[in-house]
Amino acid sequence: MSNEQEVAILVVDDEESLREVLYEVLSEDGYQVATAASAEEALTLFAQNHYALIITDIRMPGLSGIDLLKQVKEKNQDTQIIIMTSHASLDTALTALRAGAYDYLIKPFEDLELISALVRRATEKIRLVSENKTLVVKLQTYNEELESVNRILRELAIRDGLTGLYNHRYFQEALAMEVARAQRHNRPFSLIFIDVDYFKKYNDTHGHPMGDQLLRNLSDMLNSRLRQSDMAARYGGEEFILLLPETGKDGAAIVAESVRSQIENYPFDGRETQPGGKVTVSVGVSTFQEDGSDAPSVLHQADQALYKAKHAGRNQVMKAKS
Repeated sequence: MSNEQEVAILVVDDEESLREVLYEVLSEDGYQVATAASAEEALTLFAQNHYALIITDIRMPGLSGIDLLKQVKEKNQDTQIIIMTSHASLDTALTALRAGAYDYLIKPFEDLELISALVRRATEKIRLVSENKTLVVKLQTYNEELESVNRILRELAIRDGLTGLYNHRYFQEALAMEVARAQRHNRPFSLIFIDVDYFKKYNDTHGHPMGDQLLRNLSDMLNSRLRQSDMAARYGGEEFILLLPETGKDGAAIVAESVRSQIENYPFDGRETQPGGKVTVSVGVSTFQEDGSDAPSVLHQADQALYKAKHAGRNQVMKAKS
């Protein structure tokens, strides 16, 4: 609110002469002024228009100024209200202040400038309240935007940029937490280590863009097969790893074979140039406690099983030996 024209004032008094005095003083000060002869009329006007400031007599036929104050505050806490009272009714004026009135004027007015000064202070409060509400909204918006950015940054920090799967660093953290959980509850979990067969040949034949797309397609396939509790990560290059909580070796081997078969039969672009005319993967499976009692050992056993699958002819699943 940069000037008085933006502040609408409602003057409420059953004495016409007093309404006229206030109307003239406040109009000359540059405010938009409306008048009402009763609290009932004022409530009707208030329902139709927004008045930032109401100046009302405390004693009127029908509803009193206190009644008007309470009903207005129920509708809009930000509306400021100045009560007019006589010296004999100061106790009632104090009651009005406790009920939320901004201030009070004593009738008869000794100096009209006192009215202007009080209204200027009230409108300054109205301006500050409005600015504070705007600032709060801006801060809330800023905080929401900041939190959104931070969520994105946190997600980027744990995701592989090419495939969107979790990255190697986050996988190691998740594996350590799963080991602790499995030890605490004496429950198994399994790892499935996956490596794309002859990926270098595919890249050399079709170029890195097609190779990247192949890895993205593989990632989508792995994600689609997982339970909500499972986790897929890009371990590095063309290597992927699945973490399956609450899963023994036989169950993990079934999942691994299903993944291997799905990839072998998927119509990847350019697969006809690969050995056997297919894109295939070699897979190693290990299980916590059965193949190792800590993260490095169970991971090493999955890697060794993958190594055996490679050397046994590729495109197959090998389980770690307990």
